[in-house]
Amino acid sequence: MSRGDRKIDIAVLASGSGTNLEAIARAIDDGEVPARIALVLSDNPDAFALERARKRGIPTRVVLLSDYPDRSSYDRAIVAALEEAGVDLVVLAGYMKLAGPEFVRAFKGRIMNIHPALLPSFPGTQGVRDTLEHGVKVSGVTVHFVDEGLDTGPIIVQEAVPVEEGDDEETLHNRIHQAEYRQYPRAVRLFAEGRLEIDGRKVRVIPGSTEERG
Repeated sequence: MSRGDRKIDIAVLASGSGTNLEAIARAIDDGEVPARIALVLSDNPDAFALERARKRGIPTRVVLLSDYPDRSSYDRAIVAALEEAGVDLVVLAGYMKLAGPEFVRAFKGRIMNIHPALLPSFPGTQGVRDTLEHGVKVSGVTVHFVDEGLDTGPIIVQEAVPVEEGDDEETLHNRIHQAEYRQYPRAVRLFAEGRLEIDGRKVRVIPGSTEERG
């Protein structure tokens, strides 16, 4: 899956503030990730991620579920927008819709998501809350490929984040965010460099010519 020196085109799907979008964009600006953000797409016209994209001159699209008769039609519209943009990789960054089967099939092995827990523990939308309620001592962040399940796809990279005494959802999530801003650009870079191989449930990271940054 080597891509040589070519920069890949990525689409970022976001529903909210777009902080992971910003982290990836900065890593691209700094020359750490050989990619170009070709599209930022949202299901929320008020998402601040769209404003971040516009300030950077990145094309944006809003695709509303309410404009379509059913979820299948909506997913086909998402796929059409991504194919029109000619993207190599789709990055879900706070995108609040579960990727439907047609979407996953169209970009199999080319959709990433980030989750605020060490999967397979604590999947779903309340990963940080569930972590605290279960009293675990270590949380973290997981970047994984997307399949048709809920946070069940093959894991690409993870980083552990200790749970500190007195943590609440906000304080723990803030520390997890810092790990996200490191690991999402890292995962995109590994894909762009052709260094990820999916083998069933596992993702093999092919060693690079330079020391791997964690």
